Amino acid sequence: MTPGQGRDHGAVVTGLGAMTPLGANAADSWQALLDSRSGVRGLDEEHEGWPGDLPVRIAGTVTADPVEVLGRVQARKLDRGEQLAMVAAREAFGDAGRPQVEPERLAVVVGTGIGGILSALGQDDLYERAGMRKLSSFAVPMLMPNGPAAWVSIDLGARAGARSPASACASGAEAIALALDLIRLDRADVVVAGGTEASLHPFMVAAFAQMKALSRQEGDPAAVSRPFDAARSGFVMAEGAAVMVLERAEFARARGARVYGTVAGAAVNSSARHISASDTEGQVLAMRAALRDARLEARDVGHVHAHATSTPGGDLAEAEAVAKALGEHPVVTATKSMTGHMLGASGAFGAMSALLALHHGVVPATRNLDDPDPAVRLDVVSGANRTGRWDAALANSFGFGGHNVSLVLTRTA
Repeated sequence: MTPGQGRDHGAVVTGLGAMTPLGANAADSWQALLDSRSGVRGLDEEHEGWPGDLPVRIAGTVTADPVEVLGRVQARKLDRGEQLAMVAAREAFGDAGRPQVEPERLAVVVGTGIGGILSALGQDDLYERAGMRKLSSFAVPMLMPNGPAAWVSIDLGARAGARSPASACASGAEAIALALDLIRLDRADVVVAGGTEASLHPFMVAAFAQMKALSRQEGDPAAVSRPFDAARSGFVMAEGAAVMVLERAEFARARGARVYGTVAGAAVNSSARHISASDTEGQVLAMRAALRDARLEARDVGHVHAHATSTPGGDLAEAEAVAKALGEHPVVTATKSMTGHMLGASGAFGAMSALLALHHGVVPATRNLDDPDPAVRLDVVSGANRTGRWDAALANSFGFGGHNVSLVLTRTA
């Protein structure tokens, strides 16, 4: 089947919002990808009081202040991850033209990998230092993993459900897969879906470093995240949020909505083998299932947005999976080379990037790919952006626990 034949089988995307290390909104973040700019910075520059013995002192940080958008009164009730999600969701809903939809037909799905860890640790520290009376009355909703979805649903008046997948680094992508299900099952006409993460804390950095998951490369922070490069040595932690508005195609057409493209298919599975190691077989099964769901063939996919976090084993496992599931023909990029790894937000931002690549006909180059790993037999874009016309793209997202999510996006005809 050629791309686009089963368009109404999917859900159209009418709005985008983001707050990332690359920009305060979706447009700025996308332009930064095209400009090959990095959002990875030294922690010492912006985080006072970080312990001097931390083995990793870089991260992808959001420099825009969500408080400026939300206002201090509302922001003080929210964990930082909730703040980022709220800003991205408002942008996406506004970008979609604020669709006039019945509240009972408007749903929210926002995932997070860690949840409100900054609030949990901060409030615990406050309790130890000052006692119970100093705790925020919003401490519990600030740390709940469902907090971002709940706050967004309250903000938008969405009554068709507020779901919150917590599937580690695949959370944002799984949110989009769930949104597609809600529309297909006729439980919603419009779904605001994506992911958020804000876990840049010494404890989290130390914990990931203890797993030997983070790169300890020194030198220019912007050069550390290097997916598919022979010198890759681990991922770079980052924070951010990315949100998309998905709509039933008939509903969007009836209101004359501008459409970026279509979420044509999705697959969610579990490798059920290891709590943290990548599994090529599970990834292959996810990609093949997503293609079947989209009613497409491997040859239809022209672009792949790789999960590729810059870990030695993870990148190689995914490269082998892509080659096995799709072949070596798709044009591949890895935007974590610029953002770092936004954990629960990364899958949603990856899907957004893949969709925009189809929409604009340009795939951003992977940064820092100076010495491509010879074991990676894929067409990974580097050096300069690749222009062309692709009808379908696949975006991968994999998480600790064996969570595998693949999304198929198609270009608007």
